[in-house]
Amino acid sequence: MAQVEIYTKAWCPYCVRAKQLLASKGVKPTEFDITLGGEKRAEMIDRAGGRTTVPQIFIDGRHVGGSDDLAALEGAGKLAAMLAATP
Repeated sequence: MAQVEIYTKAWCPYCVRAKQLLASKGVKPTEFDITLGGEKRAEMIDRAGGRTTVPQIFIDGRHVGGSDDLAALEGAGKLAAMLAATP
């Protein structure tokens, strides 16, 4: 199973939606709560190429984007293969 990381904030409906989609695939991502900012927020912005919105999702270190991007991968039938990959 691929390693999935997700940067989130409290009370973020898009974060909840992304986590629910991942859970439906049997994935428990490593979650970084950046509600209060700090080092992890700066790390997310750097890794995500300047994007500041949440969630930001990474599969095996590859930035896949936010909740809509994750849903688009699922809709295109590509998410399962990405999640099945091993690093």
